[in-house]
Order: sequence, then structure tokens, then C-alpha cells
Amino acid sequence: MSRLDVLTPLTPRGKALLWAGVGMAGLSLLFGQRDLVRVGVFLIALPLLSLFVMSRIQFKLSISRGVTNSRIPINASTASALRLHNVARISSGLLLVEDEIPWQLGRSQRIVVDRLHPDQWRDVNCTLYGSARGRYRVGPTSITLVDPFGLCRTTRNFTATDTVTVVPETIALPSTHLHGDWAGVGESRARAIASTGDDDVIPREYRIGDDLRRVHWKSTARSGELMVRREEQPWRNRVTLVLDCREAAHRGSGPDSSFEWAVTAAASMGKHLLERGFGVRIMNTYGKPLVSPAQATEALSGTEAVGALLDLLATVDFDEDISTKTNHALSPEAFSDGVLIAILGDLELGEAEAIAALRPRRGTALAIILDPSAWGGRSQIPDDAGPSRTSALFTVHGWRSAICGRESDLGDTWRSLTVGALAGVS
Repeated sequence: MSRLDVLTPLTPRGKALLWAGVGMAGLSLLFGQRDLVRVGVFLIALPLLSLFVMSRIQFKLSISRGVTNSRIPINASTASALRLHNVARISSGLLLVEDEIPWQLGRSQRIVVDRLHPDQWRDVNCTLYGSARGRYRVGPTSITLVDPFGLCRTTRNFTATDTVTVVPETIALPSTHLHGDWAGVGESRARAIASTGDDDVIPREYRIGDDLRRVHWKSTARSGELMVRREEQPWRNRVTLVLDCREAAHRGSGPDSSFEWAVTAAASMGKHLLERGFGVRIMNTYGKPLVSPAQATEALSGTEAVGALLDLLATVDFDEDISTKTNHALSPEAFSDGVLIAILGDLELGEAEAIAALRPRRGTALAIILDPSAWGGRSQIPDDAGPSRTSALFTVHGWRSAICGRESDLGDTWRSLTVGALAGVS
């Protein structure tokens, strides 16, 4: 350990005062100025005395933290709160609180807090503004105690952090009727039943959370264990969202890129469908699910399912390893029923034909094809057929398709795609 390491707690002011005192004392001795020697000694003693006192102070603080909303839309804000509690038996000095904040949520906070008396607490608040999608860590926090003269400081680092997820913006879509294939999500899957349900099936053992009104008393009396009826559960329509995550398929950068427009469209459609009872899964154009398991959102309902989908899309990025396309290749069998919605960027002719051939045998297929020129970029794909020809190709395969640019209204596009063939969308 270097001898100068003991001076590390000194502030720049304290170090300047110390070396100024050393220089003055040395020159005064050289020229025989005893009065100035006393001044130099005083300047040396002051920061060293401050260093000694600060090393003996019992600096004990506890910190608790939290955020108002851990999930916020892009371009929205939330509040981050720190509570400082002085658990020492003596009052603290002036405190400098520094909270580490990623640039996507704003600037790191540096706040001065006045003296805290024993067992006193104080709240420190700051505003976090989500400027980009993602999941970010807020913290950790460091607190620096400074002596009254600003000559010496001691720092304590805390490990507590918060997580804030900035999710994509969602656009309210008009309510329209969307056809698809229905499948049960209860104990018995898609099969014909009477409108009054199916109460005569084989009972099963009671599970915690089962409705007591479903108890099958005859079977209970016969077996000696509580038995309940297997009743048909609600039906849910299945939707698959295909999001084009290929970097070469998009133009622009940052929040104004075509990829961000596509993510916003996927988030808006997914939220709209989940709130109406649809089961939603999402994957890329190579057939690789963007969530594991692939249909996790189908097991959720309401707000939980929407939150899970938005959390997923908050961190979605371009595909890094395109070799996965051979392991998760899309096939028509994967979409033999249900609703298929594709949000696509720039496509080669062969890629467009392969995706167009995925149209379900039953149900509905919708395609949103992005025009790269709307984001100030020209196609870099040699076999580029252009958005119009790509849209026509999808129409031939039975899709309902629409071409969108930066200024396109997603609500109008959704309405024109879902009202049916009479809308005249191509």
C-alpha cells in the first residue's frame, strides 16, 4: 500500500491545502520566515485533522428504494425514490447521494442531503424518462459524507437496484371482427360438446382452487375422496404474430427506424387481441419463437398476458445468428389453423414466396409490408420485387395485405385488413 493512499479520502480542496502548506512551510524555512512557517504548519494540520476525524466517524446509513412503475411506455416517465435512514447514534454531516442511471432513462443523479440526526430518515426522489425500449437497471447508489470544510470525504456503496422496463408504445386499434379457428384451452381440447357443457365425463380428484360447485358427489361417496367434474373450459382463438427481425430488412436507425415501427405495430396488435380473449404467440421470420415456451402468452389472460407480451417486445432486437433459421424453419403445417399476422420488411422474391405459402388452410392471414423508401432507404436486396409486387404476391396466395410507411396510420390499416375482402386492400 502506497503512503499516498492514506490521502485518498481528501477532496481536491483538501489536497490543494495540504500541498500548499507543505510548499509554504518549506519556502519559509529556506528564507527564515518563521511566521510563515506557522501558517504553513496550520495549512498542513487542517486537512490531516479532518482526515483523522472522518476516519473515526461511525458512518451508518441504511437505504431502501423503489420505483412508482417498473413498466413504462416509451417516452413516458416514472418516479424513483430513495429513503435514507441514519442508524448511527450521532448525526451525519452533509451527504452527497449519487444514483447510477443509464442514459436511456436520463442522467445520473447527484443530490446533496443536509444533516441527518440519529434515527432520522429522508426521501430523495428523481424522475426517470424512458427514451428507448429495453430493460434497465437503476442503481446502485453511493453516498458520500463530506466534512463541514469540504476537505475530506468518505464513501459508502450500496448494492440495491431497481429494474425498469421501457415497453413499446401501443396504439389503440378499432374493434373489428376477426375470423379464425377456435380451440379449447381447458382440460379437454377442441371437440364438439353440448351447449350446456359436459357434466357426464369421468370425474377427477379435487385440486386446490377448484370450484366446490363442481364436486361430483356420487363419485366422492364411491371413492371416499373428493372428486370434481371435468367441465369444458372457455374457448380461445389462436393468433401467431410473425415479426421480421432481420437487420437487412429494415431502414433507418433509432426510434425513427422501420424496425421500431414494426415493433410498435406488433405490440399494438398483440395487446388488442389479448384483451379480446385471443391466445397470442410471436416468432421471427425463421420460425424461432421470441418467447419460451412458444405459446406462453396463451396460458395467461388479461393484464398479465399483455404485460408479458410487452416485456418481450421491450427487449426484442435484430437476429444475431441467422443459422437458427435451419432449426426453426417456418412450415405451412405450423399454421394449419388460426390467424396468422405477418409484419414484414424488405423481402427477396424467394423469401416472399416462402412466407406467402404459409397461409393457413382455415382462418385468416394478414400481412403488413413496410416500404423501405418511406424511411429514407433504398432496397439492398438484389431480387427486390418492390412492396407493390410483394403485396400482389401475398394477395394471390389468399392473404389480405397492406403497404405501410412511416406516416401510415396503424388504426386505419388494421381496419382495412380486418373488415374483409370488400375493403379492397391489396
